[in-house]
Amino acid sequence: MLLCGIKTTHDAGIALIEDDKLIFSCELEKLDNNERYAHMTDLGIVFGQLAEYGYDPLDVDEFIIDGWHRRPRPLEWFGQEVELRLAPYRRGLLADDLFHEYRFQVFDLEYSSYAHYAGHVTSAYCTSPFAALREDSYVLAWDAAMFPYLYVIEAESGQARSLGPLFPLIGNTYHTLACKFEPFDKPLDFPRTLGVAGKVMAYIALGQVREEVVDHLFRLADRGYEAELRRWRGETDVFSQFDFGMDILRRMGREAEVDGVCSPDMLASIHAFLERSLVAGLRDKLSSSPYKVSNLCMSGGCALNIKWNSAVRDSGMFDHVWVPPFPNDSGSAIGTACCAMLGKSRHRALTWDVFSGPALRGTAMAPDGWAAEELSLDGVAHILHTTGMPVVFLSGRAELGPRALGHRSILACTSDAGMKDRLNAAKGREHYRPVAPICLEHRAPEIFDPGSPDPYMLFDHDVRPGWISRIPAICHLDNTARLQTVNYRQDPAMFRLLEAYEALSGIPVLCNTSANFRGCGFFPDAESAIRWGEVPYVWADGIIYRRKE
Repeated sequence: MLLCGIKTTHDAGIALIEDDKLIFSCELEKLDNNERYAHMTDLGIVFGQLAEYGYDPLDVDEFIIDGWHRRPRPLEWFGQEVELRLAPYRRGLLADDLFHEYRFQVFDLEYSSYAHYAGHVTSAYCTSPFAALREDSYVLAWDAAMFPYLYVIEAESGQARSLGPLFPLIGNTYHTLACKFEPFDKPLDFPRTLGVAGKVMAYIALGQVREEVVDHLFRLADRGYEAELRRWRGETDVFSQFDFGMDILRRMGREAEVDGVCSPDMLASIHAFLERSLVAGLRDKLSSSPYKVSNLCMSGGCALNIKWNSAVRDSGMFDHVWVPPFPNDSGSAIGTACCAMLGKSRHRALTWDVFSGPALRGTAMAPDGWAAEELSLDGVAHILHTTGMPVVFLSGRAELGPRALGHRSILACTSDAGMKDRLNAAKGREHYRPVAPICLEHRAPEIFDPGSPDPYMLFDHDVRPGWISRIPAICHLDNTARLQTVNYRQDPAMFRLLEAYEALSGIPVLCNTSANFRGCGFFPDAESAIRWGEVPYVWADGIIYRRKE
């Protein structure tokens, strides 16, 4: 069975699943240097992507479109405006059957659609090790316009059982409250607001948690909920209402500021308030759960918060915690296709690889001022070690999700204390933004705490004291790091490069940040990186491009 999942709104994407195997997943922002969070403007791109991988639209058994409605402009099909009907965005939260299929037709094409949250749930569970082992799992889904909902996925039936919301704060809470304080108090249009939460998570290292502020926020949340509940007069579907959550936030925002508390401390306290709410909400929900399940999957945009993920994992409530590399809407095309896979087959687990994105486009001719030649991975390690210069590293197919994992990366030495500032300046990023370390998996526990396998940069790690002075470029302001670990099976080329670099430097860690134009998706080819020009070396599948100086 051939299933094609489609997300047409922000973080638009196309995913193709054959039986239980992911053939490709293409996020539109990773094509042609498109803007981040790109929308789909013409459905014809779906057919173009299918053709690129050798498929005809007639080969596809089911087209499935994610139920996320909001569009900045009309959608076209080969230049003709079309109106798609989709599954309800929120209604699935309260339904007995989260994976209810809605059937529609546009022109002569029949398609199905599932509620947006259903795709978040399935993208997390179906890619998890629990699904592969045919084990039940809790799934916590917390996205921008939703309360955090807890589900149980029953592996045998493939059904989701809702345990309801943990608390009535939508995923927008983090950035909405943060935008009351400097430096985030500048108005932004959607979807650029989607980038605020990650910046806040970095910025809070400048502040300290103030317990009086955390207590104040808990009181505001309780008062806001009670006041809005009375105002809504017992609305039966109150917990599905985005407006209800936004009304609570507006009440909280009017009184959130505490006299004498600086912005960094306010932001750190907001973070702590939500982290504690999440852990306490999970604990309360589990205390009344009839299910004896020790696994947890986390999804939705809030699962990109590595500190919250770590707090949940370290709470002791679960034996195993899984977060996919695409918990936000970048995984929605995969998720909505997985809804159909669960409903129309006996498959529960998706066979997938994180490097299933668009292939690197063809070899570029060296432009004036540049030279090109073949270069091995040992040669790349030599450049990184001897020159101290960053290298754009482009390899094979792009990674899935929002984080560069070594196929569309800028790599650099970690021993240069000024490298973080240099990379941030080259990318036009704020000074407080960290640069992630990429490390050999078997060496990580020596350098990081806990240093456990983390191939997708989704948990928080401390840099061990003996290494802080050796790898200052990847130490955040609070000496934490958004670690990525690599073993040979996951990425042979990056593993060999890190081994070669360690042999020269004694350090099995490199700086890793995304290779892209500011505000755009990853570079699709070497020509883009050369045109960007902020780094004098570009390596692309065995060819090094050097700027002549």
